[in-house]
Amino acid sequence: MRLAVISDVHGNLPALEAVLADIETRGVDATINLGDCVTGPLWPRETFALLEQLALPTVRGNHDRWIQEWPEEKLSPAGRFSRAALTAEQRLHLHGLPARIALEQGILAVHGTPDDDSACLLEEMLEDGRYVPARRDVLTSRLANIGGAGLVLCGHSHRQAVVQVFRGPLIVNPGSVGCPVFGDIPIAAQLEYRSPHARYAILTERRGHWQAELLALTYDWDRAAARAVENGFPNWASAYASGAVL
Repeated sequence: MRLAVISDVHGNLPALEAVLADIETRGVDATINLGDCVTGPLWPRETFALLEQLALPTVRGNHDRWIQEWPEEKLSPAGRFSRAALTAEQRLHLHGLPARIALEQGILAVHGTPDDDSACLLEEMLEDGRYVPARRDVLTSRLANIGGAGLVLCGHSHRQAVVQVFRGPLIVNPGSVGCPVFGDIPIAAQLEYRSPHARYAILTERRGHWQAELLALTYDWDRAAARAVENGFPNWASAYASGAVL
């Protein structure tokens, strides 16, 4: 079995299109989306329409939940922009996505941790805002509710990673398709993202074991930066064009 895993598109339509085009060349059996589909200052409505057409198995991310649940004043400016771009029916559709998806062959797909879509599975945040790999005891506690899964797919942190837990599951984070770093979070400059590429993963099962390919694709990120400026978010432009908050 070959499985493509995408996550954290965040409304970046050209990045998503580049990833989908690459997936078409990879001979995969299925594609799964780990959520945070549209929130961002780019193309939320158009991204929703494309994902709706594809009808991929999709986990609900924290932003997919917040866009419906949170009051206007609690959302970020990009969140308010995305909420305004979507219809009430589209927002309800995102909110109604499952918090986790169990696939065949012992695969569990979540957005953050198995129990919290707003928490990272593989990382811990230091006091200065930098993310580091989670300590073994912390990671083990976060995996308490996986139902015997041998492969756990997670997103949320936007950081590509493959971790084999000793006597536990393989964990894969495919990275973010469309948002290398948030342009409206003060600590984002300390998150150490280093490129603007569109990221995803291919997983291949062989003889009962999974191997992972982490991919980073070029796409027209200058178009994304220009769109952010056009939509009134110039502070996001460097995030899309460079993968960093400059």
